[in-house]
Amino acid sequence: MNESDGSRTRVATGIAGLDEMLGGGFPSGHVVLVTGLPGTGKTCLGLQYLVHGATHGERGVFLSLEEDVGPLLESARQFRWPVDALVKDGTLKVLRIDPKETRQSLHRIQGELGRELTSLKAQRIVVDSVSLLNMLSDDEPSRRQTLFALADACRESAATTVLTAEADPIHPEVSRDGLSEYIADGVILLGYRAGADGHRVGLALRILKMRRTSHVRTVQPYSIGAAGLTVDARAVDFGAP
Repeated sequence: MNESDGSRTRVATGIAGLDEMLGGGFPSGHVVLVTGLPGTGKTCLGLQYLVHGATHGERGVFLSLEEDVGPLLESARQFRWPVDALVKDGTLKVLRIDPKETRQSLHRIQGELGRELTSLKAQRIVVDSVSLLNMLSDDEPSRRQTLFALADACRESAATTVLTAEADPIHPEVSRDGLSEYIADGVILLGYRAGADGHRVGLALRILKMRRTSHVRTVQPYSIGAAGLTVDARAVDFGAP
C-alpha cells in the first residue's frame, strides 16, 4: 500500500513501528539493505513486507539464494500469513537462484534478471540473501560486478526492493561483504541488545541511512511474535545493537 508524505511516495512495510520510524514506509523505488546476525529476523522482515503488499494488491517477488521454495513458504505459514493463496493467484512469486550453479546463476543475474522482474510487473522485491553471491565469484571485482548487476536489475523493474545480508560476526554493524551498504539507498540494522552482564536480552533495530528522506535514527527494540516483526518505535533509545 503506497502513501505520500507530500514530497515522495512511501511504500508501507506492514511492520508495526517501522513505518512510523520511516515516516510512512520505504521511499518508492529505493533499494534497502537489511543486515544482521543469524536469527535477527531478516528473512521474516522480507516476507512480511511482501505479504503486506500482496494482500493490498501489489505484486511481490521473493528471490531466494538461500532456502528452497518449500521450506521458505513453511516459514511464512508459521505466522499465519496467506502465502499459499497469494502464490496461487500470482500476487506473490517465489524464485530460486542456486549459488552452486555458478555459470547459470551469473548469466541470469547479469543478463536476464532485469527483464524477468519487469515482465512479472513486480512492485516489491526481496532478495535473500546477497551474502550468498560471494559463492558465485572467485575475486573481488567479479563480486562487485555481480552485486551491482543484481541491484541494477531490481531498479530496472521500478520495484521497491529489500536486500538481506549477513552481518560481519566481528563487526555486526556492517555487512559481511562490506559492499552492500554502498549500493543501497537505505540500510536497516537488526541486532541483539545486550544487558549490563553482556548477555543477550532482546533485539534492537536501527535505520543507518535512508537517502533523500528524513527518518528516526534512534535504536529501538523489536520482537518477533506470532504475527511477525513488531518494532516499538516509541520506546527509549536502547543504544547500539
